[in-house]
Amino acid sequence: MMAVREKFDEELMDLRGKLLDLGHFAEDALSRSIDALENHNIELALEIMEDDTKADILYEEINDFAILLIAKQQPVAIDLRRIIVAIKIATDIERIADFAVNIAKATIRIGSEEHVKPIEHIKQMHAITLKMLKQSLEAFNEEDLKKAKKVADMDDEVDDLYGQTIIDLMKISREKPQHLTQITQLSFTCRYLERAADHVTNISEHIFYLVKGKQFDLNN
Repeated sequence: MMAVREKFDEELMDLRGKLLDLGHFAEDALSRSIDALENHNIELALEIMEDDTKADILYEEINDFAILLIAKQQPVAIDLRRIIVAIKIATDIERIADFAVNIAKATIRIGSEEHVKPIEHIKQMHAITLKMLKQSLEAFNEEDLKKAKKVADMDDEVDDLYGQTIIDLMKISREKPQHLTQITQLSFTCRYLERAADHVTNISEHIFYLVKGKQFDLNN
């Protein structure tokens, strides 16, 4: 019986490892996408789009592995929650990786056109979102509710930056209507980062469910 439990624990660790791998991939993709945007690096943007298949494959592996564990081990209580939460978190991380691809596409649409304003607010949004994602993965790995709550609290900073940046871009669109395409793409990029931060907040909520066994809304 002990050998069966040890094997199951190993498989749970494998599942956690795959999830962390997906998280690190999303971190890297998001950082590269902002680098491409800042430097008008079309080649890097195209690489980000091509690499997204890796995230899709890893996401499918996590789902298949999790479903197999449930079918094979028929886990109960905390172990079942660990598997269910892994599936939920994988979905949120995969969406974050998709947002990196969307930013890469925005970069391509902007092309070599000089930015109508410095993208400092966008970079700040990215820095906070990336910090949130890194800390949420730590919180998941350690099942640490304090860290999970701190991550959710940072979402307000991203929301504030998002609101301010959109106001700035709307003002510029009135002054420089000839740059409307770029302004639209920069607005979309802000939205992608704001949504990415929301998905990280979801991860924090999943961690609360894992540890407490009930749902918590950390967005309010």
